Order: sequence, then structure tokens, then C-alpha cells
Amino acid sequence: MKLEMTGQMRMEQRMKLAPHMIQSMEILQLPILALQGRIEQELNNNPVLEMAEPSNTEEAETTERETPEEDISEKDLVVDTDNNKVEDFERLESLDGEFKEYIEQAGPFYSRRRTDEPDRKLEAIKNTAAPPKSLNEHLTEQWRLVDAEEPVKKAGSMIIDYIDDRGYLTVRLEQLHNKDKNGFTFDDLKKALLLVQKLEPAGVGARDLKECLLIQLAQSSEEGSYFAKEKQNGNPDMSFETHLIAEYMDELLENRLPDIAKKMNCSIDRINEAIKRLSKLDTSPGLQVGRDRNHPITPDVVVESSDNSGDYSIQLADPDLPSLKLSSYYTKMVKDTKVGEETRKFLHNNIRSAQWIIDAIEQRKNTLLRVTKSVVKHQRDFFDRGPLYLRPLPMSKVADDVGVHLATVSRAVAGKYVQCSWGVLPLRKFFSGGMQDKDGQAHSWEAIRAKLQEIIDAEDKTKPLSDDQIRQKLAEAGINNLARRTVAKYRKLLNIPTARFRKKY
Repeated sequence: MKLEMTGQMRMEQRMKLAPHMIQSMEILQLPILALQGRIEQELNNNPVLEMAEPSNTEEAETTERETPEEDISEKDLVVDTDNNKVEDFERLESLDGEFKEYIEQAGPFYSRRRTDEPDRKLEAIKNTAAPPKSLNEHLTEQWRLVDAEEPVKKAGSMIIDYIDDRGYLTVRLEQLHNKDKNGFTFDDLKKALLLVQKLEPAGVGARDLKECLLIQLAQSSEEGSYFAKEKQNGNPDMSFETHLIAEYMDELLENRLPDIAKKMNCSIDRINEAIKRLSKLDTSPGLQVGRDRNHPITPDVVVESSDNSGDYSIQLADPDLPSLKLSSYYTKMVKDTKVGEETRKFLHNNIRSAQWIIDAIEQRKNTLLRVTKSVVKHQRDFFDRGPLYLRPLPMSKVADDVGVHLATVSRAVAGKYVQCSWGVLPLRKFFSGGMQDKDGQAHSWEAIRAKLQEIIDAEDKTKPLSDDQIRQKLAEAGINNLARRTVAKYRKLLNIPTARFRKKY
């Protein structure tokens, strides 16, 4: 076999994305908060890019130029014995300040920040809140102050390490005991667990929901407390709620209130009152400490109705979005032939990158505005009458209306929110499938779920509707051909329990 290398030519077509196109797609997909962070990053990395000053500042500078003050630096320096040469020293100090300002503006690599300007990064660090303390750190600080023997202290530290974010002990005590490696016994673990369960927040260290509620009831059973109002007849030291949780927790979770009332020889109304008081307890006490903060939702577009014409005004909600421009200092420098070739090449690349980011932000604004206008046009019934009138709307329909690719619409609505009279809603909510009713009118899946929620809210809680009865109610409303399992699926998506658990006695 003979091996050889030969060269040949062929013609083919390939689709390649230019860097500025990739950047434009990334900017389009960013929500407004992420876009603000991206702009801040570009301002820090690109010296050619800077924020545009507001117009009122330029007017103020023009006014100052029209009324110039007397420049004492142009006066002749005369050595005078009067007034201890005070005026001459003032002139020398002003000359020194002007010389420093000239040095700062002498070249592109010198800092142009004035000393009286605040450091934006330093201000951001000062205004940033400290990270919240975790539950483990919160419990460990309390455990250091507990007075106990050294083996019990070691056992308690190990127990705290196995408490999850909700405040529950996730392992059995038998798993934590190892007499060969740990310096404590199984009895020390039991003593430590009782001490850990007395720490704050109340209910922490429980192994299940029943124990969590009993711990909180025990810590709230002091004289004059909320749960000390009613005492169980059989045991004067046990409240009615404590007896209800300790003996009939399983029946309570199954909503078998008549069985509980029969066994406890009491009325159902008294059990309902106890359940109402028990609802004040926290089933996840650990989340009170170190809870993850929810990120704020900032609308990208605001849709407001006009009182006169009945139309809707659509505008972008970006008042805090900085306006960008190219630095005039560096754009003049890049045209100067006296500047070195490497420096001019560096400036050319940064100017091109800055122009790309400015164009991408402008294109994002235009695309988002056009997509939202098309959505409002196709979902006019929703904005006029509410969620029950949301219609099926495929993205391809909006893409054809706007005149862009389907992927562009998908990127434009990703992570974006619309503020309207019905609240702050995700823009992707308006794109969904659906079905037609018996009259031929289309209903989106979101509208069907809203109708299902409306039916359950209006039902008689003493006789709640089953999934099949809900399906019949939807059919009466015109939404027919809906299977019972579909109703059950939508009910679960809305976090609505079954009829047995919705029953009120």
C-alpha cells in the first residue's frame, strides 16, 4: 500500500456566526438585571466605553463657561511684603493643582479619575449586605454556651452537623454512635439531642413532623402562653393540642376529624379550633435562619392602558439602564499618527468591541419592544378581561408578525417579565398551546387551569368536588373533551389536594 499526500480544492457553503452576532444573541437573552451587570463588566474591562452624561450636566458646564472667574495664575508674580505674601502662596498652590491635572491627562495609560470622585466598587462593597448566617453556624454559637459535660458537648456538635436546612435531624442516633472512634456513649447522644432541641429556633433537631410540633408545643406551654388556654381533662399538664398531636397525628394528616372527635369524646368544632391554633406553628423551623433570599423580579416591559382611546401603551422599563457612548478622548487618539502602532491597534479593537455592545443593546430594545407589541395584539382579550381569556399563541405566529426567526423570539422572551394591570407576569406565559371548546373558541392551557382554580374556589367545602365532577363543570363551561386524569394533573400542578383533604367538617 502506497501512502502519499495530495492537495485538492473544493467549494462548499458553511454558516458561521460572527463574534458580534454571538454577542448580540447573548445580550438579547439577558433579563434586565443581568444586562445591568453585563454593562458594568464592559465598563470595567473596556477603557473606550463610558457612560453618557445627562444633558443637564452639560448645561451647567456651559453656564460656568459663560461666567469665568478671574484666573489668578495669569497675573505676574510680584513679591510683596504686604499681607505676609498670602496672595502669592495661593497662586503657587493653584499652579501646583493645575500641573497635577495636566499630568493625569497627559497619556492614555494615566488614571483620569479625580480624587473627589467616589470609588464605585468601594461604594458597592460598602452597600452590599453581609451574607446571612447559616443554620449550622447559628446552632453552633448557641451550643458553645450550653453547660454540659465534655462527652455530651462532642455528641451535640455531631448532631448539629447532621441537621438539614429545614431543621430536622436526618440520621438515626444509632448511626452516629461509634464507641471506638467517638469519645461519647449512646446515652450521651440522647442527652445531647434533648439539649439541642431546646435551642432556637423552636422545633429544631426534631426527627419527624410530629416531634417538631411537640417540641414547639412544649416550649409554648408555659403559664399564660397561647397553648396553655385549654388543658386536657385526663392530664392537667398536657394541653389539648399536645394530646391531639401525640395520639392522633396520623388521623389528623388523613383529615379523619369525625374519628378523632369520637375517640377524644369532643366536638369537631373544638378540633377545628385546635387545628387553627396549630397552624401558627412552623413545620420547617430551620428556614427561619439563613433562608435563601429570593431574587427580585424586575419587569422588562410595561403595558399600560390608555383611558381615552382604549389602546395600550408599551414601553421598556429600563430607567436604571446606563446610556453608553465612546470616549472622545480615545477616539481622537486613535486618529493621531504620532501614537504608536500597538497602541492604535489596541484602541481599534476596543472601539470595535464597544460599538458592538452599544448596537447589541439597541437591537435588544427594538426586538423586545416589537415582540411585546405583537403579543399584546394577539392577546388583547387577556389584557382587557383577565387570565380566563388567554388564547393559544405559538411563537411562530409572533415571529412571522415581527419578521424575525423563531429562535430570536425565544431568546427575546427568555427570563423577561411584563408589568400590566394583572400583575408582573413572565413574557413566556403568553405562549402556550390549548384546545377549542364546543363553540369553536380557543382556550389556552393557562386559561383552563385558571378556570379549574375558579371552580374549586367556589365549591362547597363541606362537599368538595371530585376530579370527575370538576371535569363535568369544565364541560358545562364549554371546555369539553377533557379527560379526568388531565384534570388531576392540572390540580396537582396548582398544588390543590384531593377532595378528601379539602373537606371541611
